[in-house]
Amino acid sequence: MAQNLNGKTAAVTGAASGIGLATTKMLLNNGVTVVMVDSNEEALERLVSELPGKAIPVAVDLLDPEQCEKLVPTILEKVEKIDIFHCNAGVYIGGDLSETTPQSIDRMLNLNINVVMKNIHAVAPHMKQHGGGDIVVTCSMAAHFPVDWEPVYSSSKWAVNCFVQTMRRQLIPDGIRVAQVSPGPVISALLADWPEENLRKAKEAGSLLDASEISDAIEYILTRDKNVTIRDMLILPTSFDRL
Repeated sequence: MAQNLNGKTAAVTGAASGIGLATTKMLLNNGVTVVMVDSNEEALERLVSELPGKAIPVAVDLLDPEQCEKLVPTILEKVEKIDIFHCNAGVYIGGDLSETTPQSIDRMLNLNINVVMKNIHAVAPHMKQHGGGDIVVTCSMAAHFPVDWEPVYSSSKWAVNCFVQTMRRQLIPDGIRVAQVSPGPVISALLADWPEENLRKAKEAGSLLDASEISDAIEYILTRDKNVTIRDMLILPTSFDRL
């Protein structure tokens, strides 16, 4: 049985583009008030003026420890509570390990792992106080097997997968559902670092997903009856396994 999302309040990180923007649109279409969190203030302001429904911009650099720590209090200055929190912000590094830099590795691991942990650490007590909620994390199919052309990214998503599944167990008694979506390659700016040959082959083979297909999966997760938790949804373009 599906539950209605109308009247709920959500926060989405990385909301100005890609999966975060697609999820924002889906939630707005379901009557959800959405706090759009992103570092791109200009894009947020433009989107809020264009999108239907109630979207609220919060410009935050999640890689800044002080700004990240203040995220949940900042959101709660604008809305009374957070029913849904989508940890979506992330960055990608592809290619051989020798081709990247220590600085890029630090940035990616901080955003893909540490920020997710910090955000959930901050929002969970609020959800407990209000009797529950939903946390959804954007993971990756790379969390489920070692992808040789993206060793740093794949490793970060393995860590996220472990964290999500352990927190899912911890928060069950508090009425908080924790789930993740694990997409294959999605048409977005994150693929800019893909090896050119891999990207070309994927495009030619129709082996890329649209962000709206991921938001459709998140809608399914969020609308399940409260006694149902979708722990993970792996979403692959049909042709991907042929590469």
